[in-house]
Amino acid sequence: MEMKKLVLVGNGMAGVRTIEEILKQSKDLYEITIFGSEPHPNYNRILLSKVLQGDTEVKDITLNDWDWYQENNIHLYTGETVMKIDTQRKTVVTDRGRIQPYDELILATGSVPFILPIPGADKEGVTAFRDIKDTEVMLKASMSYKKAAVIGGGLLGLEAARGLLNLGMDVSVIHLAPFLMERQLDATAGKLLQTELEKQGMTFLLEKQTQEILGDDRVRGLRFSDGTEIEADLVVMAVGIKPNIQLAKENGLSVNRGIIVNDYLETNVANIYSVGECAEHNGIPYGLVAPLYEQGKVLAKHLCGVTTAPYKGSVIYTQLKVSGVEVFSAGDFTEGKDKKAIKVFDEHDNFYKKIVLRDDKIVGAVLFGDSSDGNRLVSMIQKQTDISDTMKVSLLQPLDQEVSGSIVSVLSDEEIICGCNGVSKGDIIQAIQQKSCSSVNDIKACTSASRSCGGCKPLVADLLQMTLGAEFAVSAQKEAICGCTTLSRDEVVDEIKVKRLTHIKEVMSVLGWTTDEGCSKCRPALNYYLGMVNPIEYEDERESRFVNERMHANIQKDGTYSVVPRMYGGVTNSQDLRRIADVVDKYDIPLVKLTGGQRIDLLGIKKEDLPKVWEELDMPSGFAYGKSLRTVKTCVGEQFCRFGTQDSMGLGMELEKKFEGLQTPHKVKMAVSACPRSCAESGFKDIGLIGIDGGWEIYVGGNGGTHVRGGDLLSKVKTSEEVIDITGAYLQYYRETANYLERTSAWIERVGLANIQSVLDDMQKRKELTSRMEEALSVIRDPWKAILEDEKMKKELFSNVVMA
Repeated sequence: MEMKKLVLVGNGMAGVRTIEEILKQSKDLYEITIFGSEPHPNYNRILLSKVLQGDTEVKDITLNDWDWYQENNIHLYTGETVMKIDTQRKTVVTDRGRIQPYDELILATGSVPFILPIPGADKEGVTAFRDIKDTEVMLKASMSYKKAAVIGGGLLGLEAARGLLNLGMDVSVIHLAPFLMERQLDATAGKLLQTELEKQGMTFLLEKQTQEILGDDRVRGLRFSDGTEIEADLVVMAVGIKPNIQLAKENGLSVNRGIIVNDYLETNVANIYSVGECAEHNGIPYGLVAPLYEQGKVLAKHLCGVTTAPYKGSVIYTQLKVSGVEVFSAGDFTEGKDKKAIKVFDEHDNFYKKIVLRDDKIVGAVLFGDSSDGNRLVSMIQKQTDISDTMKVSLLQPLDQEVSGSIVSVLSDEEIICGCNGVSKGDIIQAIQQKSCSSVNDIKACTSASRSCGGCKPLVADLLQMTLGAEFAVSAQKEAICGCTTLSRDEVVDEIKVKRLTHIKEVMSVLGWTTDEGCSKCRPALNYYLGMVNPIEYEDERESRFVNERMHANIQKDGTYSVVPRMYGGVTNSQDLRRIADVVDKYDIPLVKLTGGQRIDLLGIKKEDLPKVWEELDMPSGFAYGKSLRTVKTCVGEQFCRFGTQDSMGLGMELEKKFEGLQTPHKVKMAVSACPRSCAESGFKDIGLIGIDGGWEIYVGGNGGTHVRGGDLLSKVKTSEEVIDITGAYLQYYRETANYLERTSAWIERVGLANIQSVLDDMQKRKELTSRMEEALSVIRDPWKAILEDEKMKKELFSNVVMA
């Protein structure tokens, strides 16, 4: 039987998810062709904020790589836009003149960002935040400019603001409403969110209407309707999106706000369907991923001739983290004449809950600070659960106290566990029962649940526990270090110790790796574990390091490199500054930028110039590329500041000199502040010191990235010697027990602050950790001096083979 021709217009999340569902039903029914306007395979648009914030790369948010299309015999045309639909001949025509016939056609053209129609909107430096190209514009601007203005205080705007803040820009958020995220939160939650984000460094201008973007060719500021102005070098418009209906409208399909579809996602034209943000069902175009995936499942079954319940719309809910703050909303959470609200606000633990009732049924909810009950509330709203027999006061308590066991036990099989990838409870249980998945890692590989943001991992683990019972305790709690082995991090390290394994190939051979050469995930990890276990004898395998570590510089998008020399504690002198200036002039380095870590970054260095640049700088590497101590940020301290109580610069320089070059599971940042004003931002570093009268407070596990986390108070000490002793033992315990690429913020939550404190309070254990730390420090050499002193090593590093 000849395969029917299926054409998908739009290579985004909703359309490709529909194709995935079709492939699950039947791989041989359709010959599939996909057109995508962007030059990329299918990626997770939700996670663009992580790319902007520097926590991940574009390749890491790819949902279906190039191989997936090939393996499933899908013809993919990227960078090619469908311009016309001939409904009589049943063909589509692209901007490249390609004519593609179809038997069935799916329009998944998504949405486009709304750009305010105001003077200056077309100036250089004005961008939306919708795709990879927009993200690249923002990243580039952050390298040359300082002040950013984000128009829009919704979710997208706040994610953009957080990313730009991470990139070192001063960020102002302009919002027309009186509080943030007014579509997802009520006024109380919106104000609470604003307070938290202000602590992170954002500035908010509420109830402001932008009237004009100022500047000549490039933006230089904004003017508001009240006549006030602000400076801005970059303007990000995040005021909303609208369905992309142009193609449908020009070719005779019925449109309103979106492309009008029925309960089976059919348009008014035979054999043409629409799914995703561009589709409008019962007057509603949906912009959240879960409803779009629900649509995709219904459409896929309909196209494959499988009996399915029609799509009847979705309960809109949002469960996410905004700059590290958990928020949730669902249903109709506005109060009114026929709706009453039950609220609780715990100022001590900083969480707020509101449940809205109509006729003894929950119709809406808002959660701030703790969203763990979100899935259950959605379930109650969807099922219209009658709570007339429930004591109303119990609804003010943490909702999961009413349920024995995990919240997943009360969810139906259809309910979504992983919102990023649209994976339901039933999908996960089926994978456990039918495909022998027994760990979170297995579920990720099999269903894509937890593949994106990872926020659903606890629920996935709960489902494994519920389904496997006692078997889960022995099989599912470990996570393999990569797909090349079933062994966990602890098992690999134990085997290295017990069997005295000495190099990467030996580990792979003895421990039964399924691949000959390993992968980009396990090779760097094994290289670190071997060096951590036996720092004296192990010879570092440079080819197993990431490219930035091999080059001792950060590669940029244009193929050039950036170099950051070490400046202990952010302190420099005229001699070093002259040397840097001479190198910049000699090698025509295009950009010199001060970093957030109080150092100087030289950007745009040609690959072939790297050895000479390092040689003529004659300064230690700042390890800006390394999984190691990056920098120790300091304030000026008691020597100059009238508020300072301690010598922050002296201690910062001593710490940086002590631990520079130390290899750690992930990057480590420190800060030393001379008083509780914490001008060095010590509360958001991996290790932060704050001076107090008579001593120091040591904070650990802070993080200013996507998952913002304030540091925990580890201990209080009196002397700088105690600081260095405890810091060394703490770092060594982190080195020995953390997973490779696990930040201290995630590690401390996994192993527990109390556990770490108990280890460090045991003087014998602390002494042993310190001894092993000293052993690791004893073999550290400045990487560039080692290379420059060894001609063979220098030749190897800069040979064409390695450079390729």
